[in-house]
Amino acid sequence: MKHEIFYDVSRFSELDIYLFKEGTHTKLYEHFGSHLMQREGAQGVYFAVWAPNALNVSVVGDFNHYNEISHYLKKREDASGIWEGFVTNVQIDTTYKYYIHSNNPNSNPYKADPYAFYAEVKPKSASKIWSLKDYKWRDNKWMKKRNKNNSHKAPISIYEVHLGSWRRKVEENNRYLTYIESAHELAHYLEEMHFTHVELLPVTEHPFDGSWGYQTTGYFAPTSRYGTPQEFMEFVAIMHEHNIGVILDWVPSHFVTDGHGLMNFDGTCLYEHQDPKKGYHPEWKSAIFNYDRNEVRAFLISSAMYWFEKYHIDGMRVDGVASMLYLDYAREEGQWIPNTDGSNVNRGAVQFLQQLNTTVYKNFQDIIMVAEESTDYAMVTGMVDKGGLGFGYKWNMGWMHDILKYMKVDPLYREHHHKDLTFSFVYMFNENYVLPLSHDEVVHMKGSLINKMPGNNYEKFANLRALYALMMAHPGKKLLFMGSEFAQFNEWHYEQSLDWHLLAYNEHQGVQHCVQILNKLYKTEHSLSRNDVINEGFSWIDENDYSANVIAFVRKGAKNQKPIIIVCNFSGKEHVNYPIGVPSKGTYEEIFNSDNVAFGGTSKQMEPLKSLPKEYNGRKNMLKITLAPCSVIYLKKIS
Repeated sequence: MKHEIFYDVSRFSELDIYLFKEGTHTKLYEHFGSHLMQREGAQGVYFAVWAPNALNVSVVGDFNHYNEISHYLKKREDASGIWEGFVTNVQIDTTYKYYIHSNNPNSNPYKADPYAFYAEVKPKSASKIWSLKDYKWRDNKWMKKRNKNNSHKAPISIYEVHLGSWRRKVEENNRYLTYIESAHELAHYLEEMHFTHVELLPVTEHPFDGSWGYQTTGYFAPTSRYGTPQEFMEFVAIMHEHNIGVILDWVPSHFVTDGHGLMNFDGTCLYEHQDPKKGYHPEWKSAIFNYDRNEVRAFLISSAMYWFEKYHIDGMRVDGVASMLYLDYAREEGQWIPNTDGSNVNRGAVQFLQQLNTTVYKNFQDIIMVAEESTDYAMVTGMVDKGGLGFGYKWNMGWMHDILKYMKVDPLYREHHHKDLTFSFVYMFNENYVLPLSHDEVVHMKGSLINKMPGNNYEKFANLRALYALMMAHPGKKLLFMGSEFAQFNEWHYEQSLDWHLLAYNEHQGVQHCVQILNKLYKTEHSLSRNDVINEGFSWIDENDYSANVIAFVRKGAKNQKPIIIVCNFSGKEHVNYPIGVPSKGTYEEIFNSDNVAFGGTSKQMEPLKSLPKEYNGRKNMLKITLAPCSVIYLKKIS
């Protein structure tokens, strides 16, 4: 079959070129890449790629046996650096790359398409001709109410998942589940466990399994490991049918250095900084985007827009924001280039993040943007017009570090570490927070969450249940990594399934049931979620009883929603008739106890307690309750 090439077809208008060069184009995926089209009745594919410093660019693929001289693209005459051409009789599912002729003999000339919709299954690395038009969405019901499900007032409890290892077909050579297989099993599980959202470790195309997806080559392609783009759309649709929101991990902070990727794309540092003090990440051994370049910002923002528009995703967790914000991140003195005034803030990255959030929220008001930001950079969730970065939420890494540090301590000595328990309450409303117990805490010899807990086997499980109960009561949205909900003992490993067999044991079932009930309470008791990000939702009862390792506080919702009293005993001792002040006189019932026998503890349902007209903790009425060792109790007034 003959494959002619023509140069009189373009998908770019003058406005497109202007916006691309200005860095404000938000839908470059409609123009760059490969697109099935017709020219004078002839079917073919239009190709376009940005390579301003290339000597020549040709498209190579199955259709021309990867011949680098048979199908040259033509460079536009408008100084945009774009090469384009239309090749006849090229079919869907055909593999292709760009052959970049350059003056750099050390640069790999065979490049995958930065805007490809689909790619070969690794270890192969070619892009594929693909169309997204033949999928019919059926999630209108979810999309219409998404603003309510993603609201700051909504309960948001996120289950973080690595699709390649949540479950595997061990009996079939330990293979991955497909997008469709995962969707059906995972949606049912999430619904049963009362999670509201699933967050996927990056599913953008990547060459190395061991990067977990964080070393990206395809910013517009869901990985082919688990299926086709339409099958990933079906994954999202199935989640939405089960009222589960989908958040994607997205990585604009750095990119993989594999030869077929973006690095030295046209023989020069096109997407990355030329100076390794700015353009190379010493910790991750990856390339850093040049956010000062308009076309790079437009590329990344178009990627974010693409996932929201084409795949109906509900949110993004932006990886590595701290590494983007600081020029000296993970660098010693002399290894970084300061600003002219000596400061270390990457102003190009700040501009990019502000532009990113402004753009996606303008077009999709009902989505979630979450920053993984581990420093005290101000106003990460602040409004852009007031100098903030414009994110909807920020991971509260401080809370995570402090609470895990506290929980690791033997209860006998916790009174000396009380500030690690209470310090997060000082700043809990400075930003809109998500409380993360993520994949990063259960890898690289850090130990699983259950193995971070002190004591014997029983005490470990009691501590873990208490940790989850505190997390659910603490202001902020919630995130828990897969396997932690049933106390997996082993660290997570990306090449194997979770240890689901542990659910044959009562203590693991108990933790799973505890998480299930906590999620259900968080969804149904609006005082636990409505005011997660504003100080009207919280008041202390007592934060200073360090000698007993006890804290007590109130979570409050709207005026017609009854407050929830939270009492946490992190000592290894039972406290009998422990006194706490309560907001008003009346009868209170226990609605949750992490030490309940149903969860593997020893406590039975507490009888309703009538308050005593005695002042305590600065309140006119009090209760006396029994607190089991390493336990958390939720109380609610019933009369």
